[in-house]
Amino acid sequence: MKYKVHKIEVKSENMQEKLEKYLNKLNGEVVSIIPNIRPTFQLMGATAKIDYILVVEKQR
Repeated sequence: MKYKVHKIEVKSENMQEKLEKYLNKLNGEVVSIIPNIRPTFQLMGATAKIDYILVVEKQR
């Protein structure tokens, strides 16, 4: 079995649309979707931000 890892750069306002479009273009089977979450500190307190998403695809 071969696997391929894809990196998708996202922002909070376009994350769902970008992921949906990308998943519909894939030929193989999606094994996992892993968000890169990093903590940030803003005026309202601590929060988290997603910079990119890794998609693991099982090749046919």
